[in-house]
Amino acid sequence: MVGPPAPGQALRVPVSPRPDLPPLLRPSLGRRGTDAATGSLHSGGHHHHYYYDTHTNTYYLRTFGHNTMDAVPRIDYYRHTAADLGEKLIRPSLAELHDELDKVSAQCVPPGTPHPSLGRPRAGRSRPRTPPGEATASYTPDSKGVVKFGWIKGVLVRCMLNIWGVMLFIRLSWIVGQAGIGLSVVVIGMATVVTTITGLSTSAIATNGFVRGGGAYYLISRSLGPEFGGAIGLIFAFANAVAVAMYVVGFAETVVELLKENGALMVDEMNDIRIIGAITVVILLGISVAGMEWESKIVLLVILILAIGDFVIGTFIPLDSKKPKGFFGYKAEIFMENFGPDFRHEETFFSVFAIFFPAATGILAGANISGDLADPQSAIPKGTLLAILITTLVYVGIAVSVGSCVVRDATGNVNDTIVTELMNCTAAACKLNYDFSSCQTECPYGLMNNFQVMSMVSGFAPLISAGIFSATLSSALASLVSAPKIFQALCKDNIYPGFQMFAKGYGKNNEPLRGYLLTFLIALGFILIAELNVIAPIISNFFLASYALINFSVFHASLAKSPGWRPAFKYYNMWISLLGAILCCIVMFVINWWAALLTYVIVLGLYIYVTYKKPDVNWGSSTQALTYLNALQHSIRLSGVEDHVKNFRPQCLIMTGVPSARPALLHLVHAFTKNVGLMICGHVHMGPRRQAMKELSADLAKYQRWLIKNKMKAFYAPVHAEDLRDGGQYLMQAAGLGRMRPNTLVVGFKKNWRQTKCLTSILSYFFFPDSKSQSSPLNLTDQRLLDASTQFQKKQGKSNIDVWWLFDDGGLTLLIPYLLTTKKKWKDCRIRVFIGGKINRIDHDRRAMATLLSKFRIDFSDIMVLGDINTKPKKENIAAFEEMIEPFRLHEDDKEQEVADKMKEDEPWRITDNELELYKTKTYRQIRLNELLQEHSSTANIIVMSLPVARKGAVSSALYMAWLEALSKDLPPILLVRGNHQSVLTFYS
Repeated sequence: MVGPPAPGQALRVPVSPRPDLPPLLRPSLGRRGTDAATGSLHSGGHHHHYYYDTHTNTYYLRTFGHNTMDAVPRIDYYRHTAADLGEKLIRPSLAELHDELDKVSAQCVPPGTPHPSLGRPRAGRSRPRTPPGEATASYTPDSKGVVKFGWIKGVLVRCMLNIWGVMLFIRLSWIVGQAGIGLSVVVIGMATVVTTITGLSTSAIATNGFVRGGGAYYLISRSLGPEFGGAIGLIFAFANAVAVAMYVVGFAETVVELLKENGALMVDEMNDIRIIGAITVVILLGISVAGMEWESKIVLLVILILAIGDFVIGTFIPLDSKKPKGFFGYKAEIFMENFGPDFRHEETFFSVFAIFFPAATGILAGANISGDLADPQSAIPKGTLLAILITTLVYVGIAVSVGSCVVRDATGNVNDTIVTELMNCTAAACKLNYDFSSCQTECPYGLMNNFQVMSMVSGFAPLISAGIFSATLSSALASLVSAPKIFQALCKDNIYPGFQMFAKGYGKNNEPLRGYLLTFLIALGFILIAELNVIAPIISNFFLASYALINFSVFHASLAKSPGWRPAFKYYNMWISLLGAILCCIVMFVINWWAALLTYVIVLGLYIYVTYKKPDVNWGSSTQALTYLNALQHSIRLSGVEDHVKNFRPQCLIMTGVPSARPALLHLVHAFTKNVGLMICGHVHMGPRRQAMKELSADLAKYQRWLIKNKMKAFYAPVHAEDLRDGGQYLMQAAGLGRMRPNTLVVGFKKNWRQTKCLTSILSYFFFPDSKSQSSPLNLTDQRLLDASTQFQKKQGKSNIDVWWLFDDGGLTLLIPYLLTTKKKWKDCRIRVFIGGKINRIDHDRRAMATLLSKFRIDFSDIMVLGDINTKPKKENIAAFEEMIEPFRLHEDDKEQEVADKMKEDEPWRITDNELELYKTKTYRQIRLNELLQEHSSTANIIVMSLPVARKGAVSSALYMAWLEALSKDLPPILLVRGNHQSVLTFYS
């Protein structure tokens, strides 16, 4: 048996020294040999030293200095065909090591031909080699001018810019007023828990192999498969496109407010938002298309940090002019008063949480441009998790600071100072000599009423406005870049063929200009609406759906126990990831229940569409791994369960050869095994073993794909054997796994069997008498199944399935027709049952059979008892039978004894006169049954009939084949069935 070399050993073949090789490649046979460790070649006798570059010349690097093709481990063998990280080489196959080395050692390679281990193509090779120089030229793109980002600029800065949005400046103070300092920290903490778990999951997936462009889509699709990936990729790209509009409208509203304060409105507020928003998105589009380097400037982050610093400095400078507006500096009284919640205007903890949570989204901003990162595996974990930590600390710090400095309600009136102590005033402002009770809950200032608290507290208010501009524009830019990149990656995978035109990229960075234009148009459309209050929660739900699936991807991959799941990032846990997925789903409903339901419907719809279309991709997803694991576990569990008659189902081994060669046979068996039992298409390869094994390995994938393409729920099982008989026995013994093994053999009837010179081959083709399988009934079908190859693919209509249940074989002859009628194409057919009986007991036999069928709960349209089966057939039919078997008769009575014995020994398949006389009654029965079949079942769609059994060793092959020919002649498709006489039907519950 040929197998791989033992671990740590190399297969070596001596090769004669080659004088024609240049000194660099000439092997040394001197006393010193080759020093593989230092990379120098010492030529014995001349003491010359030759050095070579181990990166370009792989000859000695791969072979330890020995003249063999066997290769040492090298990264270039593991690259994808079109890898953009370096050259792609193909290692020698095991067949080449076993077979081709003899040719290499025996033949002298012509001068100037490089050694095969260099990877160049050579004559006789089954697949091309690629030399290092050519591989680099073919697969390594020109890296000049390509912009690649590190973890700080590419991930950390982007995530911080995206997380710090408008909420930080104009909503956080209001949240503190409603929920209080304590619950505000809880709100921030809850959002952080969700984003941190998602960040850990993102880091785990991103470090489990090379990450290309596409961000969340790439991570989810390569982990869960194209179904979930395609669904999330489309809605995530759309959500990013609409998010551009949301951020731009936020920016435009702030500008319009400034214009309004200065009385400089152009038309009116709504139209001014549209005008400013449209101009802004055009400028942002230009910046994005101009280059990633422009879009990733740290200037925006610097402005944000300065704005935050401006606020922090302002908290330490309480001015008397700001006290009427509620700002008193850090005071314990204010901290204590603002620590607890004071929900107003029907606000609740969850409604406040729903308003804040969109401020925490944006953690995938770095992962979304994973294709533009220099080292995504390192950058995504470090940048994402650090951004979450920094932004969370800032959110908490600002929440505590603003809650300790500003009261909930203030009038803004400098005359509301307290001159004398008020007995009924217990508010913190009263203790600070201000009475704001006059306005109660309708005050214009304070945490609850003024969204511009941070501007009021800050040392320099315009810097806060700059921070708002920076936050909105940076988030809009990040989304404007992310959406086309995700959409381009989705289109490149051809998940949705209609979007293929958007896969094209331009320039050195492969920029998706068409995607930019589409994103621009979507954003512009929503900007012109200028009302995003309904759209915003849907966007948040789309982001959360992505987070949920990223978390679920990690759980799923860990659960599948795939050997390929080896993340370099170790700080994750499958159960925590599952908790994160559940939390994301809960948060979706907390934010907006109807938007969550809408998101689920869209994801489910896209999932069903991609599942139905079955894109031709194979990414080694965890779904495949878990499917295998489940199949393995259930197969093992099933092996421990004893067979029961109620659970019997036909598990068919069909001797089809090439599946496409016998379509009628295939479709007929598939009709009663689909979603019910196992179907295996057996193919016996004969001939020289070496050639047959090559064909076998190629055919296995080819014909399994053919079955899947033609929606056949079946397996293809090829085997090599010396002859068909052995091959069939091999398949019956080895096909299947555990309880999933064939119990029914199906073969097609050979119409031209009479043209075969040696009938022992026919016996091998049809019958396997030495099989030890206890549950292998034999099924034969008529050649008409092959002639009318499409007749079982169409709807059968209101016709008959005639069951000639002549012998009780355990019920298989009756079970198969019943299974046919349960299928859509056969459901209108009626079952008619024909049985043998005596003329004087026809009514009794009919009632007995009707009772049995009713107990079996099998519907039938009619029962016919045949009392004339044993009637002698017509003379012309007997004569036709005798004419058919004449070429196969031995006629030993007309020959000398020695000649007859010699012929019987050499040709055991011939029919002897004694045999013909001995089985005369059985022969007449087959001829008579054909007459009855033509009389009663000539219009049936299919006939299912008990297969006659021949006594082993007593009936010759030719006589048995003649019986089958006589029985099935000039009839509709006929299925001859013989069970193993063990019950497959029961009427017990």
